[in-house]
Amino acid sequence: MPDPLILIIDDEESMRDSCSQILLKGRYRVETASDGTAGLEKTRELRPDAVIVDLKMPGISGFEVIEELGRIDPRIMAIVVTGYATVESAVEAMKKGAYDFLPKPFTPEELRMILSRALEHRRVALEAETLRREKQLLEENFITMVSHQLRSPLVAIQQYFEVILSDLAGPVEDKPKDMIRRASERLTGLLHLINDWLDLSRIDQKGLIGKVKPLDLGRILRKLVDFMAPSARQSGITLEWPGDAAAVFEALGDEESLEQVFTNLLSNAVSYNKPGGRVEINLRREPGFIVCEVRDTGIGIAQDHLPFIFDQFYQVSRREGKRGKGSGLGLSIAKKIVEAHAGRIEVSSEPGVGSTFTVRIPASGRAGEGA
Repeated sequence: MPDPLILIIDDEESMRDSCSQILLKGRYRVETASDGTAGLEKTRELRPDAVIVDLKMPGISGFEVIEELGRIDPRIMAIVVTGYATVESAVEAMKKGAYDFLPKPFTPEELRMILSRALEHRRVALEAETLRREKQLLEENFITMVSHQLRSPLVAIQQYFEVILSDLAGPVEDKPKDMIRRASERLTGLLHLINDWLDLSRIDQKGLIGKVKPLDLGRILRKLVDFMAPSARQSGITLEWPGDAAAVFEALGDEESLEQVFTNLLSNAVSYNKPGGRVEINLRREPGFIVCEVRDTGIGIAQDHLPFIFDQFYQVSRREGKRGKGSGLGLSIAKKIVEAHAGRIEVSSEPGVGSTFTVRIPASGRAGEGA
């Protein structure tokens, strides 16, 4: 790895020479410039690790140089030196992006010490950036691995199970068939978990950008209620839609991901409900937002659970000692989708009475038409 390159920008030749002599003894490579314009040209060409810049120079001032250094490469460490040091000038230099401030006159040891600190700060920042990029690359590669190398064989196994359970491969006795059915159910749960995790990863990577358009939330919810009502009735739960079927509640959103949000909320409202319970869906308008409430008469959520309800993998017990069968990612995914739409999701609940999830999605510019 090459020795650090230091650029000295100062209109005093004696200052440039003395700083160069000090730094060359410390295994630094050194370049100099006599004014701000020349210094910035060398910065663009050489990309130094650190720049020592005088505040008081003819032409472009040191303050302007510091600002431009940040635009060229914010990782360049700027150290300000001046013979007219004041608290105000030091603060102003820091605000513009300088790492530190060294008043003239200074000793060789003071210069070496402040430069050493600046370069160590740069090294740590560069290492952190490298680690962040490596982490991002690992996450992206892992998503690809899960998508293609793990999910695909699991789907194939599931298909084999379906063939066996349908007796298409020949008759199977009840006991082994029951074992295969249980294995198939576990495999289905694993595939749901993988799909939820992939959804979460795509959302973290801003997968929704570019899909947002005006859409009618009322139409989406009516479709979901029609689809889910029969299975809810089988569980003894009533889905209620008291709203005007002809009303339009136009929001700005991505239809597929918002369907995922409300499917999750409605499924939870049914799953965590009580026999003979109800789930009520309400839509209304607020300034700038379309608001949807999903209210159930279920088991409710204890107050000490509410702060964590949207955390990844967090699950509320259906009853004491028994957790739900889901992945614990559904509400976390719903929250990320809503926030990706610049919206909000909130929950209020009372144990034994029920829960209400409230989703606010930004309204389109035409949302108030026909209201």
